[in-house]
Amino acid sequence: MKATVYVRLKAEVLDPQGEAVRRALAHMGVDGVRGVRVGKLIELDIEAADVDAARAMLKRAADELLANPVMEDYEVVVGSSA
Repeated sequence: MKATVYVRLKAEVLDPQGEAVRRALAHMGVDGVRGVRVGKLIELDIEAADVDAARAMLKRAADELLANPVMEDYEVVVGSSA
């Protein structure tokens, strides 16, 4: 089963990497970019009994390893849309 975990900085956390990308884009002549947030996309190929079991497994993985819950939010997508 395919799954994706998207990890993003919480809205209230400053994103220096995103700001560096925004400045570089402006330097390249890409105008109109008012803000950039940089995150992580983690693709997994997993074995699970069903979608609910997969979500539970990935939620635990994100809580304990893939994301820093103090600074980051995450979204788990399992199945055909992943």
